[in-house]
Amino acid sequence: MGLGTVVLVHLLVLFGLVRMKLIALPAPLAVLSVSLLPPAPEIKPQPEIVPPRPKPVERRPTPTPQPIQLAAPAEAPAPAPPPIAVAPAPTVAAPPAPVAPPPAAVPTPPRFDTDYLYNPKPDYPAISRRLGEQGRVLLRVHVASDGTAADVQVQVSSGSPRLDQSALDAVRRWRFVPAKLGKEPIAAWVQVPIAFTLKD
Repeated sequence: MGLGTVVLVHLLVLFGLVRMKLIALPAPLAVLSVSLLPPAPEIKPQPEIVPPRPKPVERRPTPTPQPIQLAAPAEAPAPAPPPIAVAPAPTVAAPPAPVAPPPAAVPTPPRFDTDYLYNPKPDYPAISRRLGEQGRVLLRVHVASDGTAADVQVQVSSGSPRLDQSALDAVRRWRFVPAKLGKEPIAAWVQVPIAFTLKD
C-alpha cells in the first residue's frame, strides 16, 4: 500500500466520524390524544313573559227602586244580578336564566421525565452490545389515571428486536404523572423515545 492510499483511508474515516457527530437525535416528543366535547348548543334567551293585566271590574249603579202601586199587583222586576268580580290572573315568575357552564379545563399531557419517578433506563442487551447494535425506539404508552402504563406499543422500531423488547420491558414498569383535565387525573397516550447508543 502506498502513502496515498493510507492518507485516503484516514480522510474517509475522519469524514465518517465528523459526519456521525453532525447527526443529532431529535428532542423527545410528548403527544397527547384528546377527544374534545362538542360545543354546547347555543341557548337563546327566552322572551320575558308579561302577565296580562286584569280588566277593571265594571260597577254598575244600582237602579233606584220605584214606588210600588198597591192597586194592581204587578210582577216585581227581576233583581239586578250582582256584579261579577274577575279574579286577577296569577303572575308567572320568569324562569331563572340558565347558568353558563364553567370554562372547559385545558388537559395537560402525562409526564415521565420528572426526577422523583425514578424510572430506570432500559437494560442494553449484552448480545446487542457485542454486535454493535444501536438505535432509537419510539414507544406509544397509554398512561392510566393512576400513573401506570396500561398499554405499551412500539410505534417506531429501532431495527433490532432485542432493543425494542428491552425498551418495552422497562417502560411497562415505569410510573408516570397522569394527564389531568383541570385537577382531575385522566388516562391519555404519550410518546416515549428510548435511545440505545454504545457510548452509554
